Amino acid sequence: MEPFSPPEQGFPAEKSSSVPQKKYHVLVGVTGSVAALKLPLLIAELLQITGLEVKVVTTERAKHFYNAQEIPVTLYSDEDEWQLWKGRSDPVLHIELRRWADLMVVAPLDANTLAKLANGICDNLLTCVIRAWDLSKPLLFCPAMNTAMWEHPITAQQVEQLKGFGYTEIPCVVKKLVCGDEGRGAMAEVWTIVESVKRILEERDLSTQS
Repeated sequence: MEPFSPPEQGFPAEKSSSVPQKKYHVLVGVTGSVAALKLPLLIAELLQITGLEVKVVTTERAKHFYNAQEIPVTLYSDEDEWQLWKGRSDPVLHIELRRWADLMVVAPLDANTLAKLANGICDNLLTCVIRAWDLSKPLLFCPAMNTAMWEHPITAQQVEQLKGFGYTEIPCVVKKLVCGDEGRGAMAEVWTIVESVKRILEERDLSTQS
């Protein structure tokens, strides 16, 4: 994995939708839900937004569900955190990423990582980024889990805790899950997530112009 360095701004304009007037950096977090299968599609759709630069932070378990060769942006994992830092003067990756990003979206957010975030646990690169997150910047999260897990009473408490931090929930939906069960718990559709990102960036763009 390449070391962290200041990214070049912008993307080619073709096949893109004009949303923000300025350049924005979006950090995508992906965790170990089967919905991580949709990561390549999510990244492809985000890259259609003019002026958007995207990076990905993955948990180790999430890697099981997608092919890293299909991700056309920089992909960071726990190993990169430790390889980057060799001495006191070296950058700390989770801090560099929280500085770089204008917006973060965690899609999918599995039950395990939801519980960690609600309780302030930061034991991997992704959770360290979120623990250090600048609360003046938007953070969107997209829960994804089996219906039985979603309906457990602690799930609602943990979702409310994240919303209490100022994070924005993109609610899960009802559908037939990969395990065969049917019910609420599937990650929101990719187009819903992308539209939510576009809307928030538009709002921030307008606020900086006013």
